[in-house]
Amino acid sequence: MTEDAPIALCASADLQDGGQAVSFDLSYGGQTCRAFAIRYRAQVHAYLNRCTHVAMEMDWQPDRFFDDTGQWLLCASHGAAYRPDSGQCAGGPCKGGLIRIDLSEAQGVVFWHPSYIARPLQF
Repeated sequence: MTEDAPIALCASADLQDGGQAVSFDLSYGGQTCRAFAIRYRAQVHAYLNRCTHVAMEMDWQPDRFFDDTGQWLLCASHGAAYRPDSGQCAGGPCKGGLIRIDLSEAQGVVFWHPSYIARPLQF
């Protein structure tokens, strides 16, 4: 596998609309970071697990980012709300939007697509 090849992240069934995320580690701009994949309105999305208000991880419990309605991604620390389909700030103390990580889905598998800035960790 080359570094630019898609990486199987999880089974499609692991991501339920508005449900629990699948977290993964990556190197973003040379720093080790957590990211998370979700499903919203039948589409898969992934973002760095880093609030734009204060660079802290957002999940209120491991792999839990959605509010009770399954309509918003929330930062547990300060209440910033983000749109699940775009990562854009929807309310609260946030600036701009979450950093998107490229995903695709095919044949029951969700794939992460590394980029020049979002790379697999090197061991």
